[in-house]
Amino acid sequence: MALSGSICVVTGASRGIGRGIALQLSEAGATVYITGRKESTLKKTAAEVKERGGNCVPVICDSTKDKDIEDLFEQIKREQNGRLDILVNNAYAGVQEIFDNMGKKFWETDPTIWDSINNTGLRGHYFFSVYASRLMVAQGQGLIVTISSFGGLQYLFNVPYGVGKAACDRLAADMAVELKRRGVASVSLWPGAVQTELVSELVLAKESPQGIESKFKNVFVNGETTEMSGKCIVHLAQDKNLMELTGKVLMTCDLARRYGLKDIDGRSVADYTSMKFLVSQSPYLSWLSVVVPSFIRIPRFMLTLANSHF
Repeated sequence: MALSGSICVVTGASRGIGRGIALQLSEAGATVYITGRKESTLKKTAAEVKERGGNCVPVICDSTKDKDIEDLFEQIKREQNGRLDILVNNAYAGVQEIFDNMGKKFWETDPTIWDSINNTGLRGHYFFSVYASRLMVAQGQGLIVTISSFGGLQYLFNVPYGVGKAACDRLAADMAVELKRRGVASVSLWPGAVQTELVSELVLAKESPQGIESKFKNVFVNGETTEMSGKCIVHLAQDKNLMELTGKVLMTCDLARRYGLKDIDGRSVADYTSMKFLVSQSPYLSWLSVVVPSFIRIPRFMLTLANSHF
């Protein structure tokens, strides 16, 4: 019960990564406010939290509706005397649209896909962060985790997706600049490939993947469970050197190595920066992965240089 007494908010916790994070935080002893648009799915997550002995407060909250967000934090003020320890910005609504428009260029796609991908996500993250920071700054401590992805560094899926994820990384970094002297940490977290419910349905369930699905199946078949990000956040929140990490982009594989973590099913977390992993993904060089040591990794600055715009 490492987080006993902590108050947390996890947005978009009805399913997927958000659900997994809520389960891990509550299992660690935190009281977790979970948000989502549908009461039925929120109740399922809340029931699972209760089965594990955790404490969860489901709140119907649409991340695109400013009043819903404001009301949530007013509720936390009333019920928790204004205390808030962790905010996880996770809510996202664009997965189905991304898969429905795979292969299309941005000018061939309905421009409203931008709103589907970035209103619930990026815009909502900013609003949640504003209200959460007001509570955290007042108490002189806190942690804001914004879920992002490798799409913030390199083209992935489509234009709105990449722009949104790059903005999430910048949001976390810039908030850290203004929050650091107030004792509040802000980081961006990149999970690896995650076996969410939608991914299982749209990619992994295909018996004979063709076209777009086939490009991702091999990556996701060994992907992380939805709870791995939660395990990382639990340990991150306890890190005595947390403020040294504020403003940074953190990968789940990095945190797994830092804290000696494995996934909830006992598997090691794929290290996407290891030379062994990168070689294994090449059809011509995969045989070399047997002899390449797992501790050889590509330095982070090389990832940045490889995608430099200057």
